[in-house]
Amino acid sequence: MNTQKYVVVDIETTGHSPAKGDRIIQIAMVTIENDLIIDTYSEFINPKRKIPAFIEDLTGISDADVRDALPFESHAADIFERMENAIFVAHNTNFDLPFLQAELTRSGLPKWQGLTMDTVEMARLMYPTAFSYKLQDIASVLGIPLESAHRADDDALATAHLFLKAKEQFGRLPYETLSLLHKRSFQLKSDLSRLFFELTQSKRSAKEEPCERYQGIPLKKRHVPAEKEAAHYTPVREWETALERAFPQFERRQSQFDMMASIEGAMADRGERVIEASTGMGKTIGYLLPAVNHAVETGRQVLISTYTTHLQDQIVQKEGRIVSELVGAPVRISLIKGLSHYIDLQRFAELLHGEDESYDETFTIMQVLIWLNLTETGDLSELNVSSGGQFVLDKIRRSHLRKLTQSEKRYDFYEYALIGAKNAHIIVTNHSFLLNQRSPLAKILSGVDAFIWDEAHQVVRAAVAQHEKTFVYTQWKYVFGQIGTFDDQQLFAKMYRVAERTGFSTVPEMLKLEALFNKFTALFDEAATLLGAEFSNKFQGSRHKKCASLLSELPYEKPRFMELLRFLNEWIDLSQLVLQKAERLTETSMDDKLTISDWRFWTEEMMVKAVEFSEIFVFPLEDEVSWIEGDLRSLPTSLSLYKQPFEVTSIVQRFVEPHRGKKALIWLSGTMSVPSNERFIVNQLGIPNSVPISKFTPPPEFYQGARVFIVDDMPDIQQVSQGDYIESVADAVIQTVLVTEGRCFVLFTSQDMLRKTVDLIQDTGLLDDYMLFAQGMTSGSRMKLLKSFQRFQKSVLFGTNSFWEGVDVPGDALRAVIVVRLPFTSPDEPVFKARSEVIAKEGINPFLQYALPEAVLRLRQGFGRLIRSKNDQGLFIVLDRRIETKSYGIEFLNALPKVKVLKVSLEKMVTDIEHWYNKQ
Repeated sequence: MNTQKYVVVDIETTGHSPAKGDRIIQIAMVTIENDLIIDTYSEFINPKRKIPAFIEDLTGISDADVRDALPFESHAADIFERMENAIFVAHNTNFDLPFLQAELTRSGLPKWQGLTMDTVEMARLMYPTAFSYKLQDIASVLGIPLESAHRADDDALATAHLFLKAKEQFGRLPYETLSLLHKRSFQLKSDLSRLFFELTQSKRSAKEEPCERYQGIPLKKRHVPAEKEAAHYTPVREWETALERAFPQFERRQSQFDMMASIEGAMADRGERVIEASTGMGKTIGYLLPAVNHAVETGRQVLISTYTTHLQDQIVQKEGRIVSELVGAPVRISLIKGLSHYIDLQRFAELLHGEDESYDETFTIMQVLIWLNLTETGDLSELNVSSGGQFVLDKIRRSHLRKLTQSEKRYDFYEYALIGAKNAHIIVTNHSFLLNQRSPLAKILSGVDAFIWDEAHQVVRAAVAQHEKTFVYTQWKYVFGQIGTFDDQQLFAKMYRVAERTGFSTVPEMLKLEALFNKFTALFDEAATLLGAEFSNKFQGSRHKKCASLLSELPYEKPRFMELLRFLNEWIDLSQLVLQKAERLTETSMDDKLTISDWRFWTEEMMVKAVEFSEIFVFPLEDEVSWIEGDLRSLPTSLSLYKQPFEVTSIVQRFVEPHRGKKALIWLSGTMSVPSNERFIVNQLGIPNSVPISKFTPPPEFYQGARVFIVDDMPDIQQVSQGDYIESVADAVIQTVLVTEGRCFVLFTSQDMLRKTVDLIQDTGLLDDYMLFAQGMTSGSRMKLLKSFQRFQKSVLFGTNSFWEGVDVPGDALRAVIVVRLPFTSPDEPVFKARSEVIAKEGINPFLQYALPEAVLRLRQGFGRLIRSKNDQGLFIVLDRRIETKSYGIEFLNALPKVKVLKVSLEKMVTDIEHWYNKQ
């Protein structure tokens, strides 16, 4: 393969469609032979049309750059000759090659014929945990130089290096992995099967590094630490000296040292502390250092629980390394999550022997095969797979419903994590794991002396999520479709044939299983239709098409739902009995094993759904609320039902109370209080009133770079139509973005309003020179949107709830946060409505005691996105005039740090911002 010639191509264009007249403005080609770059070629191309402004912003290529360049036709013959007898390589061949083919055809040349290799496909396979596969991102992760992204010459060279690096690393994979990859590679979009074939041939007789194997699947060799690894640790006593040594740009903050002393005292006397540590305090390192000190001095463990995986990774990887340097030896920090995070190797081994039905399934299996040579944790959340690939991951998750054999436990990643936790100084986990009654906490907590709950205000949300149950019509129908009847020729038909062939089950037994399936699926259709009709009747004449209602407000026939549940449970019991007999078979073909494994998976899915169905419709608890959502235009298919607990105090206390007074309990957050209701969060957590809230804040000058603007000539949100308000919001956003030149967050409380505002802004064309990223409209996860936002100078990010907190954008990367509406929960939101009714029955004002504190906390979190260090500068702009016209507005302002607040017209604000930026 090394003698093969590759031509790596990158083009820049005036747009995405040659059929609509878009043309190439730059082309670059890099030739590779014998795994060496032997030639480079780059030319500007005159497109004979104007280059759009957003293309100029993206590429830096202007009309002036191409004015004197020759048209493509003048280069076509040379380009075609360079591509002959070569494998075509590009970062997204589906863009570059069709565009190039169109230009060649337009120039009178034949279409190029040959093999292609796509470095996006290669990178997604070889680096399955990368957060992004955009060339700039993956090049940065791999240390590949890329000075000017979106310039063809630099991009082509970076793509060539990416190709060579990925090819080399494919070659390091074990022979068995390469062989399994080659078997599936014929379904890929580019011709990587050629590459895998050559690599398997060269690897067949080569001597390989030893590695672990599970049923012929190579795994990365894991290091299991000894229970007592000899190491000399020096507890850190001089906080300031240590932090100055660890952080070259260290800013001394007395409040950070005071917080560390408070945490140290709590661990020493096994006390309880509630700590509010403002943004920029150095909170994480501030509790990790005392925690490590306590662990190495006492020989007891400290457990740190967080809400976000981002913070978990930060503690384990970044802060963990820093603290190890400070104490003079490697600190053992172990990360453990809930069972379903980890891969079930047996299920994956069974899945490998099946035939994949789609590109996404094939590709995800290939990603997992490579990942198993890279991962030490087996945590499936490390993988970056397509939405279609998530289905494969769901099939290979560990489940508490399947018990492992002793031989399986030897290789199991979850068991490995338990061993790591047992031998660690610091155990890192998440709130959900601690609050999950199925977690094997007794094993893990036996050596723990102190608990630190970081992001403690999110314990409430985690507790709710632990007990949330859902019923989604389309999900149920999908599961039914996977199982099917004999006539459907789906999984049941396969299982029937296996039973018939091997004799593990009788024909009458299998027919009874099918009859029960037919009964509960027919009842399901009836019940869903009737529920949809009641839902439709309630909202008859509504101007909204997407509606929500408390389930208790809809009349539905409970006996019908109980009958459905009875047949469903009978089916589950019989299915489990059939499974037990099937799994006792000693001689089965691989296809039969896969069928039985699939049946086990879908039976477990039905068991989960039966519990959800029961708790929502048949046996609802008094302290829980159920509500239904749907689109009136597509009932019953759009129906979704949800169930949540009213309050979480008992859920949290079930875990906490046995440890109170015996072990240290430390609750930390940047937002643990609001001025008018100091104990709004701590009361929900069940923390005794005798435990005060200790607040640690940075010095006043920390926020000197911030300005707060209240735009006082916006229309009153309660006096105008939504359309008029959105027009005013769009105008305010456009003017702010133009004066700050982008780098803005625009925060909404409603996805509907976000979408309408973005659509209106795009219709005006006034921000066509800016990159607009909108949650729910732009594809990708929250982190992907954030990375994309940071990549461009002229960018705006429109976000809803999840962008109000937990997003870190330091320095000039974020210049302004625009708050469209004060972040109140809608009074029509079902859970809010139900909780408010309960609070009101107790004689308490639900607005003052529930709605207002929750909204104030969210606004504080929104402000926290802006200033992350004393050198940061930024604008916090509130468009909702209720902050000044309503009596409760002062509560929001009092919750913000002591910064200058200006109440001005939109025109005056724009002028002030312009002057302020000029001064900076």
